[in-house]
Amino acid sequence: MSDSDENHEGQKPKGVFSTLMADGYWLYIKGEYEKAVSSYTAALTLKPDDKNCFVGRSKCYLKMGQSENALKDAEASLKEDKSFFEGLYQKAEALYYMGEFEFALVFYHRGQKLRPQIQEFRLGIQKAQEAIENSVGSPSSIKLEIKGDLSFLKKDEERAQPIAAIQHLTKEKKQQTQKTPKSEKTTKQLLGEFYSDKKYLESLLKDKDLVKGKTKGGERLQDVIQGCLTYLDTCTEFWNQEKPICAQEKEQKLMQQKSGKTHQSALSEPAQFLLRSLNEIDAALTSGNAEGSQKKAEEVMKIVQRWSEKEVPNKKEVLGTLHSCIGNALIDLGDMDKALEHHQKDLELAKQYKLPDAMSRALDNIGRVYAQTGQFTQAVEFWEKKIPLVRGGLEKTWLFHEIGWCYLELNLYKEARDYGVRSVAAADEIADEKWQINANVLVAQSELKLGNFESCIPHFEKALTQAKLQEDDSAISVIQKALDEAKQHLPQ
Repeated sequence: MSDSDENHEGQKPKGVFSTLMADGYWLYIKGEYEKAVSSYTAALTLKPDDKNCFVGRSKCYLKMGQSENALKDAEASLKEDKSFFEGLYQKAEALYYMGEFEFALVFYHRGQKLRPQIQEFRLGIQKAQEAIENSVGSPSSIKLEIKGDLSFLKKDEERAQPIAAIQHLTKEKKQQTQKTPKSEKTTKQLLGEFYSDKKYLESLLKDKDLVKGKTKGGERLQDVIQGCLTYLDTCTEFWNQEKPICAQEKEQKLMQQKSGKTHQSALSEPAQFLLRSLNEIDAALTSGNAEGSQKKAEEVMKIVQRWSEKEVPNKKEVLGTLHSCIGNALIDLGDMDKALEHHQKDLELAKQYKLPDAMSRALDNIGRVYAQTGQFTQAVEFWEKKIPLVRGGLEKTWLFHEIGWCYLELNLYKEARDYGVRSVAAADEIADEKWQINANVLVAQSELKLGNFESCIPHFEKALTQAKLQEDDSAISVIQKALDEAKQHLPQ
């Protein structure tokens, strides 16, 4: 084989890899997640260690409800570079959807420390804290507090809402917990099986000769060990803030002394049952068991229907939530007709009992079903009804983008451009780099279709600049190609 042949063969996989990555990216944007996974998987056969490819596939798995696979890919992306911020974000997201809210919070914080300018980490911290508070009650002494609007939760993140649907059944009173210094005993209780790991790492750190060494990746062993210890300390601190061990023991003893009974949960029995059941429904769906999630939700619905309004004051709201859960499970199972029926029942209940959050959720899900089945006119109809109910900037950004994308599919380019412009404005307002890319590309594509070649180029260039800042190779490749083609239409 000649040198020229070798060079040709060496270049070919690179071109194929870029194409597969680009295909995966755009299939993900269009919501065709299974096809996107296939493209990313094929790309990984050419470059088995590509961290951007692992992140791309991880995002798809999350959208498909396969959070364990999403976590594996996120961890694979961090194998060579522990500070790869997109990998850290994906790991946090996967842990969040697996219900591991405390661990997710740690990785959101780690990412924010590395890249404080990235909005997604701050928003991740907010939603993880909200999930923890919904699950265990709001701790009065929590230090990791960030105030802000939490209504931005988008699309699949609305699966976290079942817990919120039964919040006002809670009769729990907030109790002040005193801060106590962490003794070695407290640390041991909080860390459990990880306590021995902590002691082992501390002993390694005392070995001056060992810590001078380096890993194969070039990292100093001292930094690696210290990083692990810092992580364990963060977990210990957070769990202690959530509910200090000594406070738990003291509280339990006082309750037993006063009532002669073991400590009872402040939640009523129906609320306890619903909280447990809705967590199980959500966990099944996010782990990829859509059939189990659907079955469980249907069983719970039959029980709730037999309860009186006295037992469950917000019975209709809970039923709406269960319809939403069943609808989401059916979407994952591919039964779009039945999914639509359940999301429409959720909407009917929301309208009847004037529940704006539930109405917003139902309109979003109905639009999603129509969009995924190619019925873009109907998708636009329902999504446009959702606009007045939107609260957060992130929710506004993606909603305008999705409506604009539907108009683009319908060849209504002026409308697509107008919604794209609104999406760009919303993305700029919250400084969200990912949505700035998506929104600018939508505007550019619309202007291109309208024949406004000079107008489309600045938007392609803005998207390209953002993609380079994000080091998103697949997006860079596709946007550069589109930009080059647009420039060919300019008068020479």
